[in-house]
Amino acid sequence: MSFHGILSKKRPKDQTKYIFVSGGVLSGLGKGVTAASLGVLLKAHGYSVDIIKCENYLNLDSGNINPIEHGDVFLCEDGLEADLDLGSYERFFNQEVGQKNFTTIGQIYLSVIEKTRDLKFNGATVDAIPYIPEEVIRLIKKVGENVDVVLVELGGTAGEYQNFIYYEAYRILHQRQPQDTLHIHVTYFPRPRHIDELKSKPTQMSVKILNSMGIQPDFVIGRAEQEIDDKRKEKVAFHCNMDKESVISNPDTKSIYTIPLTFYKQSLDKKVLNKLHLPIHKIDLKSWEKLVETIFKEKEKKVNIAIIAKYIATGDYELQDSYQSLAESLRHASWSHNLEPELIFINAEKLHQKNKSELKKLESTDGIVVPIGWGERGVEGKIDAITYARKNKVPYLGLCYGMQLASIEFARNVVGLTKAHTTEVNPQTPHPIIHDIPFDECYQRIKGDGASMRLGSYDCILKPHTLAYKIYKKHHAFKDEKQNLISERHRHRYEFNNEYREILEKAGLIISGTSPDNFFVEMIELSQNDHPFFIATQAHPEYKSRPLNPHPIFIEFLQATLDQKKQS
Repeated sequence: MSFHGILSKKRPKDQTKYIFVSGGVLSGLGKGVTAASLGVLLKAHGYSVDIIKCENYLNLDSGNINPIEHGDVFLCEDGLEADLDLGSYERFFNQEVGQKNFTTIGQIYLSVIEKTRDLKFNGATVDAIPYIPEEVIRLIKKVGENVDVVLVELGGTAGEYQNFIYYEAYRILHQRQPQDTLHIHVTYFPRPRHIDELKSKPTQMSVKILNSMGIQPDFVIGRAEQEIDDKRKEKVAFHCNMDKESVISNPDTKSIYTIPLTFYKQSLDKKVLNKLHLPIHKIDLKSWEKLVETIFKEKEKKVNIAIIAKYIATGDYELQDSYQSLAESLRHASWSHNLEPELIFINAEKLHQKNKSELKKLESTDGIVVPIGWGERGVEGKIDAITYARKNKVPYLGLCYGMQLASIEFARNVVGLTKAHTTEVNPQTPHPIIHDIPFDECYQRIKGDGASMRLGSYDCILKPHTLAYKIYKKHHAFKDEKQNLISERHRHRYEFNNEYREILEKAGLIISGTSPDNFFVEMIELSQNDHPFFIATQAHPEYKSRPLNPHPIFIEFLQATLDQKKQS
């Protein structure tokens, strides 16, 4: 039996260790990646690790938040629509996360309010303190029931009034179990151009905010453009009442997957285990080191991948966080090809307006992806891109809305149903190729005001000898190969209209995947005699890709772009 097995068997149930990770100075520093990287090291030591992300907003999940405001919604196997940090945890830990790994202030207040209504507090006056922090602790403890270490990521930054309850939860838990808890504070060291040195004062002030809440961090992890030098570490240590060795440098990097090794070089894993009174074991990071070596290896080939996007503009800036899982999946797949993918984001609205810049981008592409989307804005631009891919035999991959719009494009421009559309955009269309269906609890769940959605993992049967079948067979990716069965995650409301199956199939559309009961169309494609690679899925394979295990659809899509580039 491994040491980990012995440890887990003998560990008292109430002796799970809890590592809280908070942020300071500014948002977007990478608390999630920091926690995930530490988790990689702790797992390498043989400890079972789980996480919980504590978000600041009143929304009950991330599903209805504009992705421009909060980034990519990460879809979990059990249907949870969560913050993009949960994607980092799945990718780094190589383990699934779900409902228990995510909470919001809205969830927490709702739970406590429902308990007051159900008379769970024996007539007590239920104030925010201590009942709300105690609910946070209950959720954290639930995650830790069967694991050695729980990483608790606190949303936002220290000093925001709305996340105070999370810091109070840490203070209470640490007071009760000081040997089992520690606090890591991720801060920022700016480098003003006119001074040209890293400044530690913002970090000092952020730690003082923690001190004012009764919290002394055990470690400060400093994000900066470059390595934090000894002088800065000494300043932080002196002013923040900690050892210099407890100030960890986390400089900018070209790949987030280097961060576990950055921490390992500074012995963060050993320092954390010592503070938590856990044994230190010899660890093997060869697979991670090989991954990083592959990432930084000089690439022999390059392809341009166009992502036809609508969630990119915010004020005067364009962000790509809305498509993080897709971008990560393409990068994961590229490493197996020793390939550099240049991701080109094309504004779907401007493309339909025949914007010269956007058209030039499209014409320079080696592959086209139409990803998730909702509503009318940008739809016609996405359909224009699909038409371009189909006519010019550019490798095409459609994801969710990308499958629905590919079906509409085929109906309009191949079958001749020129007014074909989705009822999501045009409820009066004479040819509703995509429509909503009556609610059935076997398939869907209600998401507010009667809106039904398919959320989470669903099975699909692939048609033999199709492109989809060949891809999953080649990579041994079947859930049950004897039944041609695969499983992918879904996040959508509208469905392919079965009344149009026959007419589209007669015109050459291949329906290569359906639900096991043959009710839902899950995958479509064009014959490889007519197009080198044209495939679209109602599902979201991007949410299942891992750096050490890329998703086969993205691997083969990039291979198709390479093959096509060689021919042209």
